[in-house]
Amino acid sequence: MHTLIRPILRSFLAIAACLALASHATAASRSYQRSVESYSMPDVTLINQDGKKVRFKELVESNQPVVVDFIFGTCTTICPVLSATYTNLQTKLGPDLKKIHLVSVSIDPENDTPQVMRDYLARYRAKPGWDFLSGSRKDIDRVMNAFNSYFRNKMDHKPLTFIRSPVDGKWTRIYGLISNVELMNELTKAGLK
Repeated sequence: MHTLIRPILRSFLAIAACLALASHATAASRSYQRSVESYSMPDVTLINQDGKKVRFKELVESNQPVVVDFIFGTCTTICPVLSATYTNLQTKLGPDLKKIHLVSVSIDPENDTPQVMRDYLARYRAKPGWDFLSGSRKDIDRVMNAFNSYFRNKMDHKPLTFIRSPVDGKWTRIYGLISNVELMNELTKAGLK
């Protein structure tokens, strides 16, 4: 039995060391890819965590910065990291919290019911201004396609964050896991004052 545990433990420690070195190496440089895009939002009606109907296009084309990501309630990979970033951002914004709207769109609408979404947001201590939206598979696919981020299998989704500037309506597309400091910098560029 010990002969099996030692190689596994060694492998685990080697992987942990590599991850630590990789995170240290990327801390000095930007850890994400950034582009500015123009997207046309579909006029679909989705459901929020309270079971209320929300017109997606109207929500994201408001006069305040909007941040959008794609997650699902049972995700154990990148979704918790994306959501923790939203939690930390809400805390860091303090009184400026009302100046921004955070939107998480479910990529698992078959399972992300309003109750599942409420529980998920509670787990991350979400404050007002953070909505978790779901809807029909067809409408969710239309939203994902609008952001050029459609994934046939939810397990293949990527760490994408989208920031809409109220100044020019352009979207900053962030590919990768973004730190709170980096996200604040991107929000400032997008027009958060």
